[in-house]
Amino acid sequence: MRTTTRLRELLASPGIVPAPGAYDCLSAAVIERAGFPVVYMTGAGTSISRTGYPDIGLTTMSEMVANAAAIARTVSVPVIADADTGYGDVLQVQRTVREYERAGVAGIHIEDQESPKRCGHLDDKRVVPQEEMVRKLQAALDAREDDDFTIIARCDALAVTGWDDALRRCEAYVEAGADVLFLEAVQTREQATDVTGRFDVPVLYNFVETGKSPLLPIPELEALGFKLVIFPISAMLAALKTMSDLCASCARPARPRTSSPTAWSASRSASIRWGYRTCSRWTPVTRVLWGERQGRDSQQFVELLHSYPRLPDDSAQGASIQFLVIRHNNLCERV
Repeated sequence: MRTTTRLRELLASPGIVPAPGAYDCLSAAVIERAGFPVVYMTGAGTSISRTGYPDIGLTTMSEMVANAAAIARTVSVPVIADADTGYGDVLQVQRTVREYERAGVAGIHIEDQESPKRCGHLDDKRVVPQEEMVRKLQAALDAREDDDFTIIARCDALAVTGWDDALRRCEAYVEAGADVLFLEAVQTREQATDVTGRFDVPVLYNFVETGKSPLLPIPELEALGFKLVIFPISAMLAALKTMSDLCASCARPARPRTSSPTAWSASRSASIRWGYRTCSRWTPVTRVLWGERQGRDSQQFVELLHSYPRLPDDSAQGASIQFLVIRHNNLCERV
């Protein structure tokens, strides 16, 4: 079955669909192995991990599509990708849709911000006229070759022009044919209930630890009427925290690495096969990102993920974040 068709089935089936955010192939593989039915390619995580820039519109369409293609090749579950503003006018939006389709993703979301765009939970956003976004959506729908390819309309107007205008835009986007509606930065349960009860299409919720929306548990989001929930930066924040603790431990040579509370230890109980390499399974980072795969279902995995200490807001969004790449055999010890 095509992943586009599988995504359609999930959206039409009972229950909410959780989609943790992957920023590279390894994080995508972790999410799939944890049992999640969908992987979300985070735009913020892609920007930070691939270019070193924050999510302020500096990552190009080609860079985003390349990451989406690599992730889609890595996993067998559907991948939903961030496509920012569509990267231009209606002609460029059509090319964007075709490029993402060829990359193997199952769906994308396009937003109504002006270019250069900003992370949806940052201040000082600007939005294009409603009519312009409608034309982009129509162009996107017309450009897809696979009718099951999902087009998600993201509305960023709530924080810019207010609730009433945001609802008018959402109505126009649904009328234009959007498959899924994504109202960014919903701020209250009342707003959430209003938007999910007003439209017949599936509605997406964006769970951002450093954002403006309330951090509601999955069962409550389902009760509020949401069909899809994405966790764009949860895995990245957990990985950053673990890498920071590891590096702090490595900076103390007199102290054994494994004595650190967050040191990674090898285990014979399981292994991760990555291409031709086999690395010992690591803890406790795997307890956070994998849920240990010992009887934990997807819901428990999300609860575990969000119980992990998170980084300060500015460290997650700063342009100066540096990623330390350490060879896997420096982290694994034979036992």
